Amino acid sequence: MKKILILITAVIIASCSDNLESLNENIKDPSSVPGETLFTGAQKNLVDQMVDLNVNNNNTKLWAQYLQETTYTDESNYDQVTRTIPATHWSVLYKDVLKDLDEASKIITDTKYSLPEDIETKANKLQVIEILTIYAYSVLVETFGNVPYTEALDIEDLLPAYDDGETVYKALIGRLTTAIDALDTSKGSFGAADNIYGGDVSLWKKFAASLKLRMGILLSDVDNAFAKTTVESAVASGVFTSRADNANFTYLSAAPNTNPVHANLVLSGRADFVAAATIVDMMNTLNDPRRPLFFEKTTITIGTITSTTTAGTTTTLNFEDPIDAPIEIGDEAFNGSVSLGTISGISVSSIDIENISETPEVDNAISFSGYKGGTIGSTSSFSTHSHVSDYVEAAATPGVIFDYAEVEFLLAEAAARTFAVGGTAKSHYDIAVVESIESWGGSNADAMTYLAQPTVDYDTALAASTATTPWKEVIGNQKWIALFNRGIEAWTSIRLLDFPILATPAEPVSGFPNRYTYPIIEQTLNGSNWQAASTAIGGDLPETKLFWDLN
Repeated sequence: MKKILILITAVIIASCSDNLESLNENIKDPSSVPGETLFTGAQKNLVDQMVDLNVNNNNTKLWAQYLQETTYTDESNYDQVTRTIPATHWSVLYKDVLKDLDEASKIITDTKYSLPEDIETKANKLQVIEILTIYAYSVLVETFGNVPYTEALDIEDLLPAYDDGETVYKALIGRLTTAIDALDTSKGSFGAADNIYGGDVSLWKKFAASLKLRMGILLSDVDNAFAKTTVESAVASGVFTSRADNANFTYLSAAPNTNPVHANLVLSGRADFVAAATIVDMMNTLNDPRRPLFFEKTTITIGTITSTTTAGTTTTLNFEDPIDAPIEIGDEAFNGSVSLGTISGISVSSIDIENISETPEVDNAISFSGYKGGTIGSTSSFSTHSHVSDYVEAAATPGVIFDYAEVEFLLAEAAARTFAVGGTAKSHYDIAVVESIESWGGSNADAMTYLAQPTVDYDTALAASTATTPWKEVIGNQKWIALFNRGIEAWTSIRLLDFPILATPAEPVSGFPNRYTYPIIEQTLNGSNWQAASTAIGGDLPETKLFWDLN
């Protein structure tokens, strides 16, 4: 059994050393650890892996171009081998999540509960474990392709065969349907041991239906008929309908139970990440009200003054070169550390300031406070680029693995594919955009103003798109913004919809990573099965597209 189980068991035994009967206990027997404890640990391990940004564990926030590295840029340039990231992802999901969930299920199944509340929640506990198991396997398939499934989790079988990814995925959807039907919403489940829903079975049922929706959408290009049936069935089962349904894992303000983002950005004392230019530039172009909710402003140079003119209360500062900084009306201008006032006008090579606090001299360098992202794949100074907001890096910020905004975007995709989900692509898109803004703390007024812009309005943006499938661009771009800080989900959406168009890194070691490569240890220890799987998917390469990624 894994070391963590041995250690936990050892602590339990040691605390009862005055009980002579405990000397006869087998401290390696996992049954001495309550199944509920294993469930809690597996749940945390799963969410930690999904939300992490440590370059040893999860590179997808870099690949989705939400963040950029400041100094060591290997991972931004698609290197997934040096730090053996695929091996970590594989190990966490199989060993620390799936195996623990499997053990939890066995223990709870075998436990003879005496309390009435435990007896009546037993069946629901097993179904919640089943749902999280399906979720973890779905991530593995979406990440690697063919993976061990039918022969996985058997500690006696160290050389498991790999199953076909599409076959596994469809089997998981079948299991999900069974779990949804088996949940009894009149009874509870894990209670306080569940750090996502507090044991609320009705919310777990909505989560399972929403997961089924997501998985169905992913199959749309490879098996449209199956996808349509899956999606429509999921909606009929009851997907998320409000923010209250969000799957948010509760983190605490003290280590070791803080959000992993906080551990990597704050507790580490390091300055390894800044905002990426790709997302900042798009949000600047769209005047996105989520910018201050995602990122902090930084000081950005406008240029050197050649002359100034004043007319009434307006002072014009003229620059020697055309302005290429992302200035906006309302930004604050600075001469060194002195605030000159608010920018009221912008032209090719000048800005206007009303009631300027002081008139700068010729050759003074003028700056403003705004949002700037690091160039993809290049070193990016921590001091001159935007950082994530205080909320994003806070210790107790919840770990989100599914939310209502994503469900509405999925429904928009479904409607665009003519699936019968109620509403139109536009109606679901509008709800999704507004929900994303409001859930991050923006106002409804901000959301409606944003949505009314021609570049955001669904119908106008659709008509202006030159993409082969315009709705993929319109929905894909906004869904990507809404999935900020959820790298794995965003990476999957990018691969499915092919939007947004990402920047090519400065020094890429491969093409865009369409998958994690298999762990090197699999090549060494499970070589024949690894070779068969590699051949089946078209080669164990980062560029290999998975079965669902056809376009």
